[in-house]
Amino acid sequence: MTFDNIRTICTTILYMVSSVLFIRGIKLLGKADTARKGNLLSSVGMLIAVVTVLFEKEVTSTITFGPAQNAYIWAIAAIVLGGVIGAVWAKKVEMTGMPQLVALFNGFGGLSSLLVALTQYMTDKNINIFSSIALGLTIAIGAIAFTGSVVAWGKLSGKMFKKNITIPAKNAINGLLAAVGLAGVVIYSLSIAGVVDTQIGMIGVIIVTCAYLILGFTMVVAIGGGDMPVIISLLNAFSGLAAAFAGLSISNSVLVVSGCLVGTSGLILTLIMCKAMNRTLYSLLFGSFGGTKKGTAGEQKEPKSMSVEDAYLILEAASSVVFIPGYGMAVAQAQHAVKELCDKLEANGAEVSFAIHPVAGRMPGHMNVLLAEANVPYEQLKTADEMNPQMANTDVAIVIGANDVVNPSALTDESSPLYGMPIINAFEARTVFVLKRGKGTGFSGVENPLFTNDNTVMIYGDAKQTVAQLVSEFEE
Repeated sequence: MTFDNIRTICTTILYMVSSVLFIRGIKLLGKADTARKGNLLSSVGMLIAVVTVLFEKEVTSTITFGPAQNAYIWAIAAIVLGGVIGAVWAKKVEMTGMPQLVALFNGFGGLSSLLVALTQYMTDKNINIFSSIALGLTIAIGAIAFTGSVVAWGKLSGKMFKKNITIPAKNAINGLLAAVGLAGVVIYSLSIAGVVDTQIGMIGVIIVTCAYLILGFTMVVAIGGGDMPVIISLLNAFSGLAAAFAGLSISNSVLVVSGCLVGTSGLILTLIMCKAMNRTLYSLLFGSFGGTKKGTAGEQKEPKSMSVEDAYLILEAASSVVFIPGYGMAVAQAQHAVKELCDKLEANGAEVSFAIHPVAGRMPGHMNVLLAEANVPYEQLKTADEMNPQMANTDVAIVIGANDVVNPSALTDESSPLYGMPIINAFEARTVFVLKRGKGTGFSGVENPLFTNDNTVMIYGDAKQTVAQLVSEFEE
């Protein structure tokens, strides 16, 4: 048996091990108590895959002098550099910055696939028609994932596109860009088939790259902030699909497996979140939402406010309390204080639950991550479907920074852009505490009539300080 045969067998086995670790890791990520193990298994699988690629391929270099001529040195240096940057970045980022960090990770994944496709085109002289089409799709999807994620990062961080942007004839422009990009793929494929000159094929590559980079921008920039959690999930699916097509183009099975896992799980999550907002994927991409402030019709009332001391008296007598967290809890970093208050309420004899809406926060699972960080038991985290039947029998509902996911106009006001969206029925609780910094609307800009209901009282101020004061009242 030759060395090449041994290398092929070892490579196949190691790719299978990586794929199994990816699949098992994704499975374990589905539950909070096994998520860390799932993340670790997936990371080990990726490490094995990277090492296997370096073992399988004859990595060469154009440098012909000194130690730098060994391209493995460059590959290992890139891995170490990227690992250090990723570790430091992930350690330093605060939970309020996690959504935009995830958006950037999606973008980097798409950019990586895009660069793989461009490199393959420039270096491989034996590309067939199938591979050329796969490379074209890799470039297209990777480019959309990259620029779309950069736009999402800018919107979420507030560093770019702070104001709502409207693109006239947006769908027509996007359709034209998609058609031009596909024409570039066709030109590129014709050059591979020998129908047109190679230089013309290079023009096709430039066309598809530029068209879809622009399309990623125009597709996301006009979408309102209220849809950003769904957009992040969709862009994650795009980055996975780009990786899968890249794997097809370079005949790498583990890249196909990992890309399909990310792509399909991201798409499933996107559809689940669309259902949670009563939206369709079509309306998300081709409509607009969250950019215009609209209030409900009828009498305009002023919200009632309450002091922490008075709120404590109500909580002390409560036998059932439901926390409804939103992005405001992340901004205030109040999750640990909320856990302390939860413990005080339970020690006082109250039954405590957390109602989590699928699109609460700025990314999928944002609230779950925050509360898990504070060691809130996973069993206390309930979905809207689980909590809504019990809400009418709840003594106190505490809304912390949430807005759209508790907005009753989604059920009653057909003129509201939220109409039809499933919400957490906080308004049915006997008393509703709303912890907010001020009287502003939520991220989508839609007014919330819950704040002026007769059973609702506002507790203005920093949520972390407010909750800490409530904890202090129980200790006195």
